[in-house]
Amino acid sequence: MSPEFLLFILMVGVFAAGCFLLKWPVAASMLVAATAGALAGGLQDPIRHLVEGTFGYVDTILTIATAMMFMMGFRDSGALEALTAVVVKRFHKVPSLLMILLTLVIMVPGMITGSSTASVLTAGAVVAPMFFVMGMSKVDAGALISLAAILGMIAPPVNIPVMIIGGGIDMPYVGFEIPLLLLTIPLAIVFALWFGWRKVRGVDQAKVVESLDFSTLQQYGAIKLFAPIVVVLVLMVLEKAFPRVLSLGMPLIFLLGTALTWIAGKRFDILQSARKAMEDALPVLGILVGVGMLIQVMTATGVRGFIVVNALSVPQELLLVMIAISIPLFGAISAFGAASVLGVPFMLALLGRDQIITAASLSLIAALGDFMPPTALAAIFAAKVVGIEKYGTILKKLLVPALLIIAVALTFILFSRQIRALY
Repeated sequence: MSPEFLLFILMVGVFAAGCFLLKWPVAASMLVAATAGALAGGLQDPIRHLVEGTFGYVDTILTIATAMMFMMGFRDSGALEALTAVVVKRFHKVPSLLMILLTLVIMVPGMITGSSTASVLTAGAVVAPMFFVMGMSKVDAGALISLAAILGMIAPPVNIPVMIIGGGIDMPYVGFEIPLLLLTIPLAIVFALWFGWRKVRGVDQAKVVESLDFSTLQQYGAIKLFAPIVVVLVLMVLEKAFPRVLSLGMPLIFLLGTALTWIAGKRFDILQSARKAMEDALPVLGILVGVGMLIQVMTATGVRGFIVVNALSVPQELLLVMIAISIPLFGAISAFGAASVLGVPFMLALLGRDQIITAASLSLIAALGDFMPPTALAAIFAAKVVGIEKYGTILKKLLVPALLIIAVALTFILFSRQIRALY
């Protein structure tokens, strides 16, 4: 066995022991695993590599932190609840369309932040009571919220796994909007009908409307309430369209949006709201820091190169099978880590296909890591939101949808050039 392989086994073993046996937080387990790899690998200055690794995803960390502040402010101002009420009132007579729109509402925070956790803890928490009133069980509601969260994480405008994969092969984050929409929106529609429509079509929707609270909407008006999210989206579009004229950066845009939420709707303690947002975001931010350290140590010790070489040597007929199995399994450490450690080498092995569609498809498979224990962020937080103690019941519901997601992603990879020719 090569020393790189033994180091990889050591790091994975230490991480697994920390998570499963010692019950440490995922980020702490990653830190210890990276430290063990650095010491066993004989790095001359292990502390320097660990510190450098913590800054590997600093841009992503700032984006998620500020985006969580914005979404928490948007919720605390009453705008998110008002948006849900408007959607339900307008479309309650068409249950199938209503379920699709509520699923899209759950996706919005993930689309803006690139984090499935943001979707679950903000929009998921607001929409969950609506699901219960409409007749959905807790397990079905939790499963749909989890699925909508990871699809929102992959949908444009912010897709962090694609950014990570693109960074590994020097591919700019440009031109991904249409492929990501094609990958996520049809699946969101299918899952909304799968979990929701069957249960809610027999419910008296008039009673659902009666249970809604429109007081905030009536007091402040839709234009004022929804102005912050409109301003954020407009600034995002302008920054991409005119990068030389407007170059604020995502964190600053979200901070401006957060300030607007305090002005536009109900008055709330903005500092307390920001503090709560950071508490909710810390597990994700800690994982990103841990992933950065792991990647840094893997690169410095040659483990990452070993993985890349072996990924490139996989026979073409087995390559897609390896992608379908290894990326979600590695996602148990982190979906972002799976995108970096495995997504980049697999992307290099698939350079003969359309790069944009292939990278988008790999990111969708990597997102399934948020369903994999022990992290399973989307499933764990969804279980808390719907009031289920053991998230395993939700994971059972997610098995078939996860296989469908993998099948769709692999189909896009196989026919990437034909799909690209369609638009």
